[in-house]
Amino acid sequence: MRKRALAISIITTLALTSCSLGSGSDDGAAGGGSDRVVLVTHDSFNLPKELKTEFEKDSGFRLVVRQSGDAGALTNKLVLTKDDPTGDVAFGVDNTFASRALKAGVFADNTPTGVPAGAEAFDLPGDGGARLTPVDDGNVCVNVDTTWFAAHHMTPPATLDDLTRPAYKDLFVTPGATTSSPGLAFLLATIAKYGDGWTDYWTRLLANGAKVVDGWEDAYTVDFTQGGGNGSRPIVLSYDSSPAFTVADGTSTTKALLDTCFTQVEYAGVLAGAKNEKGARALVDFLLSKDVQAALPDAMYVFPVAQDAPLPADWSKFAVQPTKPWTVSPEDIDAHRDEWLRTWSDLVSR
Repeated sequence: MRKRALAISIITTLALTSCSLGSGSDDGAAGGGSDRVVLVTHDSFNLPKELKTEFEKDSGFRLVVRQSGDAGALTNKLVLTKDDPTGDVAFGVDNTFASRALKAGVFADNTPTGVPAGAEAFDLPGDGGARLTPVDDGNVCVNVDTTWFAAHHMTPPATLDDLTRPAYKDLFVTPGATTSSPGLAFLLATIAKYGDGWTDYWTRLLANGAKVVDGWEDAYTVDFTQGGGNGSRPIVLSYDSSPAFTVADGTSTTKALLDTCFTQVEYAGVLAGAKNEKGARALVDFLLSKDVQAALPDAMYVFPVAQDAPLPADWSKFAVQPTKPWTVSPEDIDAHRDEWLRTWSDLVSR
């Protein structure tokens, strides 16, 4: 298993950084023609080249990938271009933005073939997989550098409340809610736990020296003590899979705090108005195939939705998923996202 803390080239592909399947750009028509299918996705989309070759050989379509920032930027672009879509199929709209895309009519009805067992558990309420098909999942969680706390003879935090305690002053770094999808997920976790009191929580968190940066890469690789650089903060917002990439001598040097997690699910869907609807449907089916589902942990650092997909050895041991992650319904997110983000921005800017 690759060690994220020791390899910056690997670190920077995890959350919001870019890695592409294929060339990522194409100067032809906006949608797919008869010989190609255009995938619009986020910057983190990445699958092995052999899987691209497999899809193209089996389907007869050339795959063109267009990347559009993180999940939020991707969704915004899909909504703005819904009457003249820039591709045939989209991957990477997650449960924090899906309701907006569905309400705008971005996606066409689609019934995939070969949906793996377990995938239905991630269907969006009210959609039931009719337009958006779940492909992968993961949890945004606070992570701690266990070696730092051991060296300082300190007990690491375990809960969201702990992050506001004086013992952990100036030790936590998180990406912002308005500038990163994991940052938004963390904000939603605090809203799920504290309800209307979430602003009081953030006031206490910021007063305790929490540092807010633009993106996950800044938080993890620059400020986090296990991020491969010279970071000084041993508490960071990252993922439940993160400890599987900080393994040394058979032991992970980090740990995800499972009481702090918020689940993210990524979906794929055929775009309404797709020029190559057949190719788009074939690609959604391919993303659910055994080969792709098995490749997701190493390729994109996420869990497959197929319950029987194999996991790498270090994942089985160190990438522990929470049994009761915090959740906010897609309807509530859609109704209050802008309001919550404005309030959060006001708190951070004080």
